[in-house]
Amino acid sequence: MSFTACEGIRMTKQKGHQVSLRDAGGRRRGRAWQMGKAGMLGGVKIELITTGSELLLGQVLNSHPGYLSGRLEKMGLGLSRQTSIPDGKEQITDVVKEAWGRSELVIVTGGLGPTSDDVTREAVAAFLNRKMKFHPEILEKILGYFAGRGLKVPEMVRVQAMVPEGMEILPNERGTAPGLFWEDREKGKMLVVLPGPPRELGPMFEEWVEPKLRGRAKPGEGTKVVRVAGMGESAVQEKCEAVLRELGVGEIGYCARPGEVDVRLRGAGAKILEAGVEKLRELLGVAVYGEGVETMEEVVVGLARAAKAKLATAESCTGGLVASRITDVPGASEIFLGGWVTYGNEAKVRELGVREESLAKYGAVSGAVAGEMAEGARRRAGADWAVAVTGIAGPGGGSPGKPVGLVYLGIAGPSGVETIEKKLVPERKTFKAMASQAALNLLRVKLLANPFHKTEV
Repeated sequence: MSFTACEGIRMTKQKGHQVSLRDAGGRRRGRAWQMGKAGMLGGVKIELITTGSELLLGQVLNSHPGYLSGRLEKMGLGLSRQTSIPDGKEQITDVVKEAWGRSELVIVTGGLGPTSDDVTREAVAAFLNRKMKFHPEILEKILGYFAGRGLKVPEMVRVQAMVPEGMEILPNERGTAPGLFWEDREKGKMLVVLPGPPRELGPMFEEWVEPKLRGRAKPGEGTKVVRVAGMGESAVQEKCEAVLRELGVGEIGYCARPGEVDVRLRGAGAKILEAGVEKLRELLGVAVYGEGVETMEEVVVGLARAAKAKLATAESCTGGLVASRITDVPGASEIFLGGWVTYGNEAKVRELGVREESLAKYGAVSGAVAGEMAEGARRRAGADWAVAVTGIAGPGGGSPGKPVGLVYLGIAGPSGVETIEKKLVPERKTFKAMASQAALNLLRVKLLANPFHKTEV
């Protein structure tokens, strides 16, 4: 399970605002995002508290808000506030108390591990004014977890079998830290405590928490997300916003990531939102590649499976990222025959049959070489379609004629070879992400548009 943060979010109606959390002495205790009324769906006010000093130090990307808000939205619920705070029993206790006073559901993540900085259990016990109680059945499960992996059991893991009295235990099938649940039926409030690792948090939330929340969800306004490739957010807005407003869409948001833009529609009934999606498809055409949480690689694999088409890749500057993204998709083995990472010129000649004359005349970063890489991969793999990428990721290696950020894509298919030149962001990681997205998008367009025709991506 992986989550990617937007580079920038622009909303054309209500915005959230960042709040600095400080104690009575003026010391900063954390930071929070406070949403307007649009942030509360289904009539239930929900707060998320993510704990961990590593989040505030920028050492770990906080993926919890994106994942949990997405799951809640599907039930007609939504986050009204998200707070990140450092490790510390008193700080966590105070922030949980504040959240409990203004919200019907408080979700706390992180700090359930066995180390000295994992103090969320104790903080929650202090908030509830409950003693910690040892649960032998939890310890037995922890011991089994280690034994099944042939590992020695550290003495410190026993602390994970301690639970505040009266709290319900949420089983963890993918780790050692159980989750915790508390409900105050008189006040109609719930407290959920989840482990920090996403691979543990996600399944626990879906299997044990969501069933408890479904009865609380009320019909709320829906959200539609349309995913667009190969266009900037400003270009998307200029082409679509006025028309969407005329339809009656109340809130339009734009989320830009390398090589793509999400358009989020809210603030209207289901029929208007559906009409908005159809209008976006009409106005943007083939640039719309999916809806909701669909990824480009999922769409490409799905199209290839439907067409019974076999794919191959040839990569230089992306270092295998295109092939990696394809093989991230379950079922990719049905359509993906193989890929080559030919970083050096000798490998391009030896593995893909690129002509030395082309390298000498045009250089490795050229349309001619991209085309020969694609054709070589298609021929050697026996694929229907092969895509190739060669470029200058930087920070060095550029020249006035071939600057950092220059990339050539090659596509070889049943009717021939085509190449495309693009100039991308001259920052290495962003460049690689954008180049891989462009390569996958080129495959998508060709799978959609067979027979072969000239393409812009």
